[in-house]
Amino acid sequence: MASLRRLRLCHPTGIAAAAHLHTGSRASAKQHYKMLVLGGGSGGITMGARMKRLVGAENVAVVEPSEVHYYQPIWTLVGAGAKSVTSSARSTASVMPSGVKWVKSKVQEINPDKNTVLTDDGTEISYEYLIVALGIQLHYERIKGLPEAFEHPKIGSNYSVQTVEKTWKALQNFKEGNAVFTFPNTPVKCAGAPQKIMYLSDAYLRKTGKRAKANVIYNTSLPVLFGIKKYADTLWDIVKTRDLQVNLRQNLIEVRPDKQEAVFENLDKPGETKVFEYEMLHVTPPMGPSLVIKGGPLADDIGWLDVDKDTLQHNRYPNVFGIGDCTNLPTAKTGAAVAAQSAILHRTISRILKNQKPDKKYDGYTSCPLVTSYSTVVLAEFDYDGQPLETFPINQAKERRLMYLMKADVMPHLYWHGLLRGLWGGPGPYRKILHLGMK
Repeated sequence: MASLRRLRLCHPTGIAAAAHLHTGSRASAKQHYKMLVLGGGSGGITMGARMKRLVGAENVAVVEPSEVHYYQPIWTLVGAGAKSVTSSARSTASVMPSGVKWVKSKVQEINPDKNTVLTDDGTEISYEYLIVALGIQLHYERIKGLPEAFEHPKIGSNYSVQTVEKTWKALQNFKEGNAVFTFPNTPVKCAGAPQKIMYLSDAYLRKTGKRAKANVIYNTSLPVLFGIKKYADTLWDIVKTRDLQVNLRQNLIEVRPDKQEAVFENLDKPGETKVFEYEMLHVTPPMGPSLVIKGGPLADDIGWLDVDKDTLQHNRYPNVFGIGDCTNLPTAKTGAAVAAQSAILHRTISRILKNQKPDKKYDGYTSCPLVTSYSTVVLAEFDYDGQPLETFPINQAKERRLMYLMKADVMPHLYWHGLLRGLWGGPGPYRKILHLGMK
């Protein structure tokens, strides 16, 4: 029960000349670093490794309370029984760049006017440059009945290590009825994941001879199945061919586990609700900005870290930078986006350290490997404008086994041994596969 209580607040965990940077308040702090990184997820560890090479390990610190680092993109396959949760985990100590100071605390407050960060144990750390990589906040508690409903069978979520195995258990124990999958009325990380588990569940039910007794239902708050038409057209074809039911503009607001009911509101008709009985329910929780950033001086009006979309430099504090899910960059929040952003941010900071203006622009590159079965993936890659920005000289809107193998086996290896060591990234991260000869 304690682990479910933690789900109530579950963490994932303008250009100005350098001469005008606020880099002065060292005296009052107990610790001081030239480069301070907040967050030990994919963006934080990657930038920690890159900054080690740029300014030296002794000048870099990473603030991260978790003892375990997870490769979260693989949780889609964990929830479908294709991978184990242990395969997604490494100790934080093993991925922390050697020589870099690991501050094992939570960030409590950021004061960019004084160039200081306060941790939950009362430690004050000052910095010359700050990289914010605090991820996105999960809000299961915004759905009535959650997270307590996870104590009941037949309900899971691939977005938390505490609940991803519950998805697989619910799928295994499915007998007959509705298998319901949700997408909330908020931004989310990996926006394809809520429907990936639907396709995998459909494939599993077919493999086990239960599909004839199942209604597979995807209730999404969005007005579209997927935001990029080229890939959405393929997904709609899959939906029709496999007899999947997609209901647009439906937002989960309540779970009644004792009755096995899920209540959805119609976003196009305020006040109108519909109750779905379920034999299996997969919940994608509402998400929002890091609570450390929201409402503070680094936030935009909504609460996201306010950065320049080209350089990833903060729009008001030029010695502050951001990467990944915590930012207001107008692109999909994915691991591939972090990989692309890391190279741009590295370049931006290296130029600023030399009193030069940033000269490389992030084009919004992001990617979503849309898993459509236990052997196929549609590899979506696109930019800020929603235009395909593809790596391979083939039609990536087609389901392909090669792309599944990349998702399931190649990308985890490149993540642990490339991205987190600061050795892999840049626009079009999948081009690394081509460099390895996997054409």
